[in-house]
Amino acid sequence: MSVVTPISSRSFPEAGGDPTIGRAFLGVKDAAAYLGLSPRTLYVWRHRRQGPPSFRMGAHRRVTYRLDALDAWIREQEQADSRSNPALNPVSAAPKRRVGYSATA
Repeated sequence: MSVVTPISSRSFPEAGGDPTIGRAFLGVKDAAAYLGLSPRTLYVWRHRRQGPPSFRMGAHRRVTYRLDALDAWIREQEQADSRSNPALNPVSAAPKRRVGYSATA
């Protein structure tokens, strides 16, 4: 009888597993679970050339994601969001004067 290990208890550091035992490559289902997305979303992003980088590997040419590339992609998304990157937040920008605007009418 074989035992299937649920994705949440596999050796992802975020799930409490030992990061030294973790895998370097993930398939579509595992990458989607790691990112908290559906496999369908990754499929659509791949065909639109969006999302994290992927490639085909092995005899069956299965779509594969590098775990470190997924982490790097997540960091890029955080830096591109104005809520996590103060440099992009318009609230923290210095006010600018409008050119050619007169306060008196």
